Amino acid sequence: MNTPPPPHASARRTRVAALASVLCLLVSGCSFLGAADDGADGDAAGGSGGMKITLVTHGGKGDAFWDLVRRGAEAAAAKDGVDLTYVGDADPAAQADLVRDAVRAKADGIAVTLAKPAAMRGPVAQAKAAGIPVVGLNSGIDAWRPTGLLEYFGQDESVAGRAVGDKLDDLKAKHALCVVHERGNVALEARCAGVRKTFGGDTDNLYVDGSDMNAVTATIASRLRQDSSIDEVVTLGAQYGLSAVKAVRQSGSRAKVATFDLNKDLVEAVQSGEVQFAVDQQPYLQGYLAVDALWLYRTNGNVSGGGTAPVLTGPAFVTRSNVSAVARFAAAGTR
Repeated sequence: MNTPPPPHASARRTRVAALASVLCLLVSGCSFLGAADDGADGDAAGGSGGMKITLVTHGGKGDAFWDLVRRGAEAAAAKDGVDLTYVGDADPAAQADLVRDAVRAKADGIAVTLAKPAAMRGPVAQAKAAGIPVVGLNSGIDAWRPTGLLEYFGQDESVAGRAVGDKLDDLKAKHALCVVHERGNVALEARCAGVRKTFGGDTDNLYVDGSDMNAVTATIASRLRQDSSIDEVVTLGAQYGLSAVKAVRQSGSRAKVATFDLNKDLVEAVQSGEVQFAVDQQPYLQGYLAVDALWLYRTNGNVSGGGTAPVLTGPAFVTRSNVSAVARFAAAGTR
């Protein structure tokens, strides 16, 4: 185990100003980066000259889900006086290179997603050899300990999928289409497998190109036209849930739509009844906890879950009956 160095004085000196930034984020929904482009990779946020933390995800540009992860990480960086660098790439080899870049830059801590765990083993081992603590978030709940990560923050996707299967039984669904927008992503595959395990009806997987939203809509619509017995479409991301709503309209299907994950537009779709429910894994919280955990480890030797258990951030169901409780936070860009 890495031995934590003494606390960084800059984290204490910048706390008052940083807390004001956090209040700005929570109350008005403004970005810590102000006018900066939220979709740009490789941007830095947080204190100047303080602890350096790099967050490396498998999210691509323009994905609202990863914007939420990033905003949570930025809020923690502001509070802790951390110099945060956020980078992401959907290609596992490119993501691995980003982790190696952080090692070469002598980051004080690295947070990483494990959508394709095998690709991360080598870079994580390099970080550990360099004395850099690495924590996981979002993807890889079954792989974080074998990969050698210090802590993990996220949702148990298998448990979440099984909960959705039970929910579909409660709704009297008979035939579900589970739409996978990234083939081989362990978290997405676990969600659909969980649905299939508990759902009493039939479950089919449909693989789509998640980088092309028009193609996603067209592929779902085509499948619905081919099989009128499908009465439920389950998507694995908020924007894909909205695409499924369009697909249902285009195909003339009577299928209902449910999804994993939230964003502002998805909350509105739940409010209107276009989407039956969403499963919230709280991505803002995942980003926040990952950065804050590294700061706590480096400054106070804390390890969440004792290094043996993950810290769960979901699942929670958001339905028409309770969506008002999160709507204002979604409007502010934090849920």
